[in-house]
Amino acid sequence: MAGGSSRDDPGVGPIRACVQETVGDYFAQLDGHSCVDLYRMVIEQAEAPLFEVVMRECSGNQTRAAEALGINRGTLRKKLRQYGLES
Repeated sequence: MAGGSSRDDPGVGPIRACVQETVGDYFAQLDGHSCVDLYRMVIEQAEAPLFEVVMRECSGNQTRAAEALGINRGTLRKKLRQYGLES
């Protein structure tokens, strides 16, 4: 990857590249100010839309959604409640 951006690396997927760009932009907007709790913020910002899309693509079927996500149904239900996405 010497000299190239992550978007030029065929081993880097589009989601990873998007996260790298977005987090880089976030730091640029901080303009030298400190950052606190970045991990939690990024996870919460990514998880909610992830669960929304997967549930939609699985037609609301929690078993299929949990399988697609690689988590158990109990964890999926907990996360859906956490983000107010229960149907």
